[in-house]
Amino acid sequence: MSRTRQFDVVIVGGGLAGLGMAAGLAELPLKVALVEAGSVVSDWPALGEGVDDYDPRVSAITAFSQQWLARLGVWEAIAQSRICHYTDMDVWDAEGTGEVHFDAAEVNADDLGHIVENRLLTAALAEQVDGAANIRVFENSPVAALHYAGGEAVLELDNGDRIQAGLLIAADGANSRIRQWADFATREWSYDQKALVVTVKMERSHAYTAWQRFLPTGPLAFLPLAASDAADRYCSIVWSADSDYADQLMALDDDGFKNALAEAFEQRLGCVEAVSRRFCFPLRQRHAVNYIKPGLALIGDAAHSIHPLAGQGINLGFKDADVLQQEIRRALERGEAPGSLRVLRRYQRRRKGDNLAMMAAMDGFKRLFGETALPVRWLRNTGMHLVNQAAPVKRQLIRKAMGF
Repeated sequence: MSRTRQFDVVIVGGGLAGLGMAAGLAELPLKVALVEAGSVVSDWPALGEGVDDYDPRVSAITAFSQQWLARLGVWEAIAQSRICHYTDMDVWDAEGTGEVHFDAAEVNADDLGHIVENRLLTAALAEQVDGAANIRVFENSPVAALHYAGGEAVLELDNGDRIQAGLLIAADGANSRIRQWADFATREWSYDQKALVVTVKMERSHAYTAWQRFLPTGPLAFLPLAASDAADRYCSIVWSADSDYADQLMALDDDGFKNALAEAFEQRLGCVEAVSRRFCFPLRQRHAVNYIKPGLALIGDAAHSIHPLAGQGINLGFKDADVLQQEIRRALERGEAPGSLRVLRRYQRRRKGDNLAMMAAMDGFKRLFGETALPVRWLRNTGMHLVNQAAPVKRQLIRKAMGF
């Protein structure tokens, strides 16, 4: 017989944003449920060191996100597992001589951020959630329906059970069913590009640098990975390319792909010695017109998804979770209901403008560097040279990239 369970807060989605949201509520006097269609894995994976032993999904964790994860009590475990800090960034234009170099020393920092495999972030956050007395995890529990009216949200699981809460938080990804069922309007468009991700072993060390070359067909990023036996020669590749070209790259055999990749990267790290299995997914920008309704809030990719050229996606999701946690805590201190529109409006006001600004910047970069007209190429290369020589401007850009 089906039954209805009552919670103060229900989070749908056990990805990074949802787990981070749950971990942030662990010490509040709230009864919290986390609902995930698949499994929530808190076991730490074995860490081999071949190209196929790394998670193809990695995140460039900013200094802000690192501090937030530390406050949640999970960063130390992540850092003791396997992460790679990067101290420098090199960005250059394939259609000219424009190049910008960023160095953490310019802002008196030890590093600009860390590259972390998503499975390690997931394990650390899931372990923290598993240990929270006030959180109930419903894994392998797809949501079959949402009954939402007048601010009352009831989830119906595929086994017939129901879950009701004063606040429902949708963290179920870019194709959020909660967002669709609750009739949130979105603005979205396709980039007509696909992101190809792969792990590689290079001839030379990555030098703890995040590298990005802007090609006419899309940006190519080399992100440094940690290793103990390969002289720091492993990198995670995110190659965003026009869809037809991405399909051609996916169709190449390994030798053909290694040659194409080394050429596209101007062999800055020498030849490509080994490649893992390749993965490819379409790129689409999407933004919810509103993040909130009475008793319902969107966070992470459910609220916004952007081009991966600057690696800011999960960092924006973590900021969403951080701000919503702050507003929930503030509401409890004031005797307000966490799901009230007044509380949720504060969350939306604090996050929507920042997310829109980052999305506009990433869209602008994508379009600017995709332009092949000679006057535009001259202007952007001149601009890159000027930025590289302007220390105050570079410091501002570095702090923004660090999440501050």
